[in-house]
Amino acid sequence: MSAKDGDKSGPCKRANLFGGLFACLLSVVILILFVIFIIWLVLRPSKPNFLLQDATITQFDLSEPNFLSTTIQITISSRNPNDRIGIYYDRLDVFVDYRGQRITDATALPPGYQGHDDVTIWSPYLYGAAVPIASYLADAVHQDQTAGFFLLYIKIDGNLRWKVGTWISGHYHIHVNCPAFFTVDAAKGVFQFQKVTSCSVDV
Repeated sequence: MSAKDGDKSGPCKRANLFGGLFACLLSVVILILFVIFIIWLVLRPSKPNFLLQDATITQFDLSEPNFLSTTIQITISSRNPNDRIGIYYDRLDVFVDYRGQRITDATALPPGYQGHDDVTIWSPYLYGAAVPIASYLADAVHQDQTAGFFLLYIKIDGNLRWKVGTWISGHYHIHVNCPAFFTVDAAKGVFQFQKVTSCSVDV
Protein backbone atom coordinates (compact mmCIF):
# COMPACT_ATOMS: atom_id res chain seq x y z
CA MET A 1 0.00 0.00 0.00
CA SER A 2 1.37 3.42 -0.96
CA ALA A 3 1.75 6.37 1.41
CA LYS A 4 -1.09 8.11 -0.41
CA ASP A 5 -3.44 5.16 0.31
CA GLY A 6 -2.49 5.31 3.99
CA ASP A 7 -3.27 9.02 4.09
CA LYS A 8 -6.78 8.37 2.72
CA SER A 9 -7.62 5.61 5.19
CA GLY A 10 -7.46 7.98 8.21
CA PRO A 11 -10.19 10.38 7.05
CA CYS A 12 -12.33 7.44 5.88
CA LYS A 13 -12.14 5.80 9.29
CA ARG A 14 -12.99 9.05 11.02
CA ALA A 15 -15.93 9.63 8.65
CA ASN A 16 -17.22 6.10 9.34
CA LEU A 17 -16.85 6.66 13.08
CA PHE A 18 -18.77 9.96 13.00
CA GLY A 19 -21.40 8.40 10.75
CA GLY A 20 -21.85 5.51 13.18
CA LEU A 21 -22.12 7.85 16.16
CA PHE A 22 -24.67 10.02 14.36
CA ALA A 23 -26.74 6.98 13.38
CA CYS A 24 -26.62 5.71 16.98
CA LEU A 25 -27.64 9.11 18.37
CA LEU A 26 -30.45 9.42 15.83
CA SER A 27 -31.72 5.94 16.77
CA VAL A 28 -31.79 6.88 20.47
CA VAL A 29 -33.72 10.10 19.74
CA ILE A 30 -36.22 8.24 17.56
CA LEU A 31 -36.66 5.59 20.26
CA ILE A 32 -37.30 8.26 22.92
CA LEU A 33 -39.83 10.03 20.70
CA PHE A 34 -41.52 6.72 19.94
CA VAL A 35 -41.81 5.90 23.65
CA ILE A 36 -43.29 9.36 24.33
CA PHE A 37 -45.75 8.86 21.47
CA ILE A 38 -46.84 5.45 22.83
CA ILE A 39 -47.30 6.94 26.32
CA TRP A 40 -49.32 9.76 24.75
CA LEU A 41 -51.59 7.30 22.95
CA VAL A 42 -52.09 5.23 26.11
CA LEU A 43 -52.84 8.20 28.36
CA ARG A 44 -55.08 10.04 25.85
CA PRO A 45 -55.56 13.40 27.59
CA SER A 46 -59.14 14.42 28.28
CA LYS A 47 -60.28 17.98 27.68
CA PRO A 48 -60.60 20.17 30.78
CA ASN A 49 -64.11 20.62 32.20
CA PHE A 50 -65.38 24.21 32.39
CA LEU A 51 -68.40 25.39 34.40
CA LEU A 52 -70.04 28.80 34.44
CA GLN A 53 -70.91 29.08 38.11
CA ASP A 54 -72.28 32.61 38.28
CA ALA A 55 -72.77 35.78 36.25
CA THR A 56 -73.85 39.24 37.40
CA ILE A 57 -74.87 41.92 34.91
CA THR A 58 -74.35 45.37 36.43
CA GLN A 59 -74.71 47.30 33.17
CA PHE A 60 -76.54 46.54 29.96
CA ASP A 61 -77.42 49.85 28.34
CA LEU A 62 -78.50 50.33 24.75
CA SER A 63 -78.13 53.86 23.41
CA GLU A 64 -78.83 55.39 20.04
CA PRO A 65 -77.74 54.77 17.39
CA ASN A 66 -77.24 51.12 18.35
CA PHE A 67 -74.41 51.30 20.88
CA LEU A 68 -74.33 48.76 23.70
CA SER A 69 -72.45 49.23 26.98
CA THR A 70 -72.01 46.14 29.11
CA THR A 71 -70.42 45.23 32.44
CA ILE A 72 -70.60 41.62 33.64
CA GLN A 73 -68.77 39.78 36.39
CA ILE A 74 -68.56 36.03 35.91
CA THR A 75 -67.31 33.14 38.00
CA ILE A 76 -66.00 30.30 35.88
CA SER A 77 -64.13 27.16 36.91
CA SER A 78 -61.94 24.63 35.14
CA ARG A 79 -61.11 21.11 36.31
CA ASN A 80 -58.36 18.89 34.95
CA PRO A 81 -59.99 15.42 34.73
CA ASN A 82 -56.73 13.61 33.90
CA ASP A 83 -54.99 11.45 36.50
CA ARG A 84 -51.49 11.58 34.98
CA ILE A 85 -51.51 14.66 32.76
CA GLY A 86 -51.06 18.28 33.81
CA ILE A 87 -52.20 21.34 31.87
CA TYR A 88 -50.40 24.64 31.30
CA TYR A 89 -52.79 27.47 30.44
CA ASP A 90 -50.54 29.90 28.56
CA ARG A 91 -53.24 32.24 27.24
CA LEU A 92 -56.96 32.48 28.02
CA ASP A 93 -59.02 35.42 26.73
CA VAL A 94 -62.66 35.63 27.84
CA PHE A 95 -65.43 37.77 26.32
CA VAL A 96 -69.23 37.92 25.96
CA ASP A 97 -71.13 37.03 22.80
CA TYR A 98 -74.74 38.01 22.10
CA ARG A 99 -76.41 36.39 19.11
CA GLY A 100 -73.13 35.89 17.29
CA GLN A 101 -71.60 39.30 18.01
CA ARG A 102 -68.94 40.03 20.59
CA ILE A 103 -70.20 42.75 22.93
CA THR A 104 -67.25 43.07 25.35
CA ASP A 105 -63.51 43.42 25.04
CA ALA A 106 -61.41 40.32 25.66
CA THR A 107 -60.20 40.03 29.26
CA ALA A 108 -57.04 37.98 29.85
CA LEU A 109 -57.21 35.34 32.59
CA PRO A 110 -54.01 34.69 34.57
CA PRO A 111 -51.86 31.94 33.01
CA GLY A 112 -50.94 29.00 35.20
CA TYR A 113 -50.48 25.28 35.69
CA GLN A 114 -53.26 22.86 36.60
CA GLY A 115 -52.21 19.57 38.15
CA HIS A 116 -53.96 16.24 38.13
CA ASP A 117 -57.64 16.64 39.07
CA ASP A 118 -57.04 20.25 40.19
CA VAL A 119 -59.72 22.96 39.98
CA THR A 120 -59.04 26.59 39.04
CA ILE A 121 -61.61 29.39 39.58
CA TRP A 122 -61.60 32.82 37.94
CA SER A 123 -63.94 35.77 38.62
CA PRO A 124 -63.13 38.46 36.04
CA TYR A 125 -65.10 41.55 35.06
CA LEU A 126 -65.96 41.83 31.37
CA TYR A 127 -66.46 45.29 29.89
CA GLY A 128 -67.84 46.66 26.66
CA ALA A 129 -68.08 50.45 26.33
CA ALA A 130 -70.40 51.78 23.60
CA VAL A 131 -69.88 48.78 21.34
CA PRO A 132 -71.60 49.34 17.96
CA ILE A 133 -74.10 46.58 17.15
CA ALA A 134 -76.27 45.81 14.14
CA SER A 135 -79.80 47.20 14.01
CA TYR A 136 -81.34 43.74 14.20
CA LEU A 137 -79.40 43.09 17.43
CA ALA A 138 -80.75 46.28 18.95
CA ASP A 139 -84.25 45.06 18.11
CA ALA A 140 -83.41 41.65 19.60
CA VAL A 141 -82.31 43.30 22.87
CA HIS A 142 -85.69 45.02 23.19
CA GLN A 143 -87.55 41.82 22.32
CA ASP A 144 -85.60 39.72 24.85
CA GLN A 145 -86.07 42.28 27.61
CA THR A 146 -89.80 42.43 26.90
CA ALA A 147 -90.01 38.63 26.89
CA GLY A 148 -88.17 38.54 30.22
CA PHE A 149 -85.58 36.00 29.08
CA PHE A 150 -82.01 36.62 28.03
CA LEU A 151 -79.27 34.33 26.68
CA LEU A 152 -75.62 35.34 26.45
CA TYR A 153 -72.57 33.23 25.71
CA ILE A 154 -69.35 33.48 27.71
CA LYS A 155 -66.51 32.45 25.44
CA ILE A 156 -62.87 31.68 26.10
CA ASP A 157 -60.19 31.51 23.43
CA GLY A 158 -56.60 30.57 24.16
CA ASN A 159 -53.68 28.15 24.15
CA LEU A 160 -52.69 25.29 26.43
CA ARG A 161 -49.96 22.67 26.72
CA TRP A 162 -50.11 19.13 28.13
CA LYS A 163 -47.52 17.85 30.64
CA VAL A 164 -46.76 14.12 30.90
CA GLY A 165 -43.99 13.46 33.44
CA THR A 166 -41.17 15.77 32.42
CA TRP A 167 -42.36 16.04 28.81
CA ILE A 168 -44.36 19.10 27.76
CA SER A 169 -46.27 19.25 24.50
CA GLY A 170 -46.48 22.10 22.01
CA HIS A 171 -49.34 24.59 22.07
CA TYR A 172 -52.92 23.48 21.44
CA HIS A 173 -55.75 25.89 20.75
CA ILE A 174 -58.67 25.78 23.20
CA HIS A 175 -62.12 27.26 22.65
CA VAL A 176 -64.74 27.29 25.44
CA ASN A 177 -68.40 28.25 25.02
CA CYS A 178 -70.67 28.71 28.08
CA PRO A 179 -74.37 29.59 27.79
CA ALA A 180 -75.53 32.09 30.41
CA PHE A 181 -79.30 32.16 31.03
CA PHE A 182 -80.93 35.19 32.64
CA THR A 183 -84.43 36.29 33.52
CA VAL A 184 -85.10 40.00 33.09
CA ASP A 185 -87.26 42.44 35.05
CA ALA A 186 -87.62 45.03 32.28
CA ALA A 187 -89.21 47.62 34.58
CA LYS A 188 -86.29 47.53 37.03
CA GLY A 189 -83.60 46.58 34.50
CA VAL A 190 -82.55 43.65 36.69
CA PHE A 191 -80.96 40.51 35.22
CA GLN A 192 -81.04 37.32 37.30
CA PHE A 193 -78.62 34.49 36.48
CA GLN A 194 -80.54 31.21 36.46
CA LYS A 195 -78.27 28.22 36.90
CA VAL A 196 -74.77 26.80 36.80
CA THR A 197 -74.10 25.57 33.28
CA SER A 198 -71.52 23.27 31.70
CA CYS A 199 -69.47 24.64 28.85
CA SER A 200 -68.56 23.01 25.58
CA VAL A 201 -64.80 22.67 25.11
CA ASP A 202 -62.85 22.15 21.89
CA VAL A 203 -59.12 21.47 21.92
